[in-house]
Amino acid sequence: MAIRVRFAPSPTGDLHIGGVRTALFNYLYAKKEKGTFVLRIEDTDEARSTESSTQIIINAMKWLKLGWDEGPGNELSQYAPYYQMKRKEQGIYQKYIDILLEKGYAYKCYCTPEEVEKMREQARLAKQPPKYNGHCANLTKEQREQYEKEGRTAVIRFKMPKEGKIEFEDIVRGHVSFENALLDDFVLMKANGVPTYNFACVIDDYLMEMSHVIRGDDHISNTPRQIHVYKALGWEPPTFAHLSMILGSDGARLSKRHGHTSVLEYRKEGYLQDALINYLALLGWSTQDSQQLFFGNSLIENFSLDRCNSSPATFDPSKLLWMNGEYIRNKSDQEIFDLFLDWISWTKQDDLIKGWDRALLKKAISLEHEKIKLLKDIPGLVDFFFKELSFDQTAVDKILLSDTKKDSAKQVLQECIIRLPNQDFGSPEALEMFARNLAQELGVSNSKVFHPIRVAISGRTQGPSLFHMMEVMGKDEVLKRIQQTADKYFKN
Repeated sequence: MAIRVRFAPSPTGDLHIGGVRTALFNYLYAKKEKGTFVLRIEDTDEARSTESSTQIIINAMKWLKLGWDEGPGNELSQYAPYYQMKRKEQGIYQKYIDILLEKGYAYKCYCTPEEVEKMREQARLAKQPPKYNGHCANLTKEQREQYEKEGRTAVIRFKMPKEGKIEFEDIVRGHVSFENALLDDFVLMKANGVPTYNFACVIDDYLMEMSHVIRGDDHISNTPRQIHVYKALGWEPPTFAHLSMILGSDGARLSKRHGHTSVLEYRKEGYLQDALINYLALLGWSTQDSQQLFFGNSLIENFSLDRCNSSPATFDPSKLLWMNGEYIRNKSDQEIFDLFLDWISWTKQDDLIKGWDRALLKKAISLEHEKIKLLKDIPGLVDFFFKELSFDQTAVDKILLSDTKKDSAKQVLQECIIRLPNQDFGSPEALEMFARNLAQELGVSNSKVFHPIRVAISGRTQGPSLFHMMEVMGKDEVLKRIQQTADKYFKN
């Protein structure tokens, strides 16, 4: 059987971490098994589904490079359309509602929402499962006509067997069983003709020939209902794999209070696509040797549904941040430069680097490459190359003006002003030799030369390698800044 899997989000908001993890596992499985990955938009929630949310999902999937073989923008006539409301307009769902009604597996229900809630409350008081009691399951023709004369509209409910149970083998969770008596006569189609999730996804998964349904375990209670629909229509259900839930560090289900849940918020923060994908793959899946970093195609090569864990996974922001730093270090200087410019453009923060020389920016980024954890860190790490010299007062007090260092700092800067015009700036090694020779001549430690120069040209005690920084900054700028510092603090 050909492997066909799908990611079927509802366009009711941003694409969240849990949804991305589901999309990723479907994508990896399809690629590993040389199968087909389908994107289907389940937009039957009319009140909450929006076109803008659909576009957010599509844009996020593209950024994450989870390319779909079929779906929006790549609609094969055999299975299209890939939007459920468009499928509803074509009468696809109504066709199978009619079949279920004719076979007696479904019925019209005229109960109002208030009446249904009253039934559930009565069941709760009787310490029974709070479900619809099947009031309309066996209405006569005359009773139905009377309800319609009253102006009541009908939903379509599935007629659930009262005995027996539904069992299935789940790739992740193993053997799963549900008692039919605990299941209600759930709604298949709303009164306005819009199918519900549990009905529409069965019809679509079958017609689109899905071999596997890989989704979060919050859907596992829907699975027995869906299997009943498959059986009523004489269809073979797909193979199910319900992925473990994702928890926050406090053991509660992942939510906004644990940090960002929208994937595009991570893009805004400056996370790399491949680092985020790598991290999410480890939420509920692992290799036998617990490999952590997967570069290139190694995720696809190593992935297996059999290695998915049924235990909840914990989202750890600090590990994600560490992993992002590892991915940044694995990129070339050119790649990081390009990724940073893309990030600036996407976040519409061009003002952050307005007027900055691009060639100098690329060199400055390369100096700080090892320290970058997020793309958003870059401006703060290199901005001193491009802005007027400003000083961190703590650095000044500690390095330039402390009682034990003031005199030597002044002498070092004065000597630099005299000697550096004739110094070769062609290599960091030459500049380091200059500084070491100066320390030796003045009879002071290397640090008493290195540190004042650093503060004088950057205004900080932290930063890239001093001599690489001087080489990139250039002789004229270094001399200008040292002169400015000497004038500011040692003029008298």
